[in-house]
Amino acid sequence: MISVIVPTYNEEAGIKACLVSLCHQTLPRNEYEIIVVDGNSKDRTREIAEEYADEVFIQTSKKVGGARNDGVMRAKGEIVATTDADCIIPPEWLEIIRNNFKKGNIAQLYGTVYPIEEGIKHKLSLLGANTFSRIGYYTHTLYYTLGCNTAFDKEIFLKAGMYRCIDAGDDLEIARRIRKIGRVKFDGRMKVGFSMRRYQQFGTLKSLYEWFYIVARGGEASKYSYSKRSYK
Repeated sequence: MISVIVPTYNEEAGIKACLVSLCHQTLPRNEYEIIVVDGNSKDRTREIAEEYADEVFIQTSKKVGGARNDGVMRAKGEIVATTDADCIIPPEWLEIIRNNFKKGNIAQLYGTVYPIEEGIKHKLSLLGANTFSRIGYYTHTLYYTLGCNTAFDKEIFLKAGMYRCIDAGDDLEIARRIRKIGRVKFDGRMKVGFSMRRYQQFGTLKSLYEWFYIVARGGEASKYSYSKRSYK
């Protein structure tokens, strides 16, 4: 059993497409569950999610990391996978995850992203991110494990202390702890469609600058708007 955790907040515009893509995986539907953890949305996010997810509930922990943690605590699977509500998930995503973990000796697995929106600018932006991810992995200097496309051995995830409840960088920070007690693996075939909406709204350079600034400060965003997706 694989448990897929999807944190949400006011995502009625995109949550259906995300969950429909998760419902059409190459794995049989009874071999995985979908858990939506909502930050008390003010729109129809939960109503829409209830049509597709196995469980939908309002988070009790803070921020997006806390939403993922809440989902893992409800998860029935030995493997937990995380993605975002504005992502589109290719049909083979869960099968790739399952096959990797079947081989054993993996604590955390992650992959790459591609833009949902059209445009060479978006493709180049994510090409840079994916290249950075590959270089970091193969040089053993950085594990760029995005929360929209990662999976864990649940037992090791809990042992490592789960996600930190911070504004940004929680998905990179946890990999530093996981690698101390288990193997972190990169698989380039493990892809998700990534929404560029934040970069379209605020601009790519500004978004990246704010993200790096927040991470450098330990993940707390007191100044910038980058991560103002209010997961409680």
